[in-house]
Amino acid sequence: MTNQQVRKPLRADAERTVRTILDAAERVLSRDPAATMEQIAEAAGVARTTVHRRFATREALMEALNAWATEQFGAAIDDAFSETAPPLVVLHRATANVLRVKLDWGFAMNRAAASSDPEIARVHADVQDKCGRVFIRAREEGLLRPDVDVEWARRCYYALIHEVTQTGSPGDDVDALTTLIVDTLLNGLGKAA
Repeated sequence: MTNQQVRKPLRADAERTVRTILDAAERVLSRDPAATMEQIAEAAGVARTTVHRRFATREALMEALNAWATEQFGAAIDDAFSETAPPLVVLHRATANVLRVKLDWGFAMNRAAASSDPEIARVHADVQDKCGRVFIRAREEGLLRPDVDVEWARRCYYALIHEVTQTGSPGDDVDALTTLIVDTLLNGLGKAA
């Protein structure tokens, strides 16, 4: 089944099993991208046949992992985004939410970024649009200099998040990392003139 097809809702126990398998897959594949379905099943505490019943192939499991991480990423931004809240508040909430997703689902998020799945591309385009709108408001309200190129600021912001998530882990202090990223973005590293 592709992400584009409508899937039949699962029973609550089946949904929990799928989530357990996806959680285990993220942990195992983060350590060893060549891990087998059997290793993932063992980490999930389920039989290999259970994993194969839910995901016919390793690629189907990978696609589901990409889709799940992307869904969490989109939900993280949706939760933070507001046209009426101050842009600094939105920026802090979005940063913290995205860090949590990227630290918890780093393997899948890195894989999803290279995916050609149109739904994943749609979610990323929506996130980019919302981020750009927040940056425009931040410039209009004086958080960013009036001459700042919003696209460049957005790309720098993404790079800061990327660097933090490449060296971070799920147990990291997300609030401290959020403050560091937002402070670096808004105040830079140089001494004020």
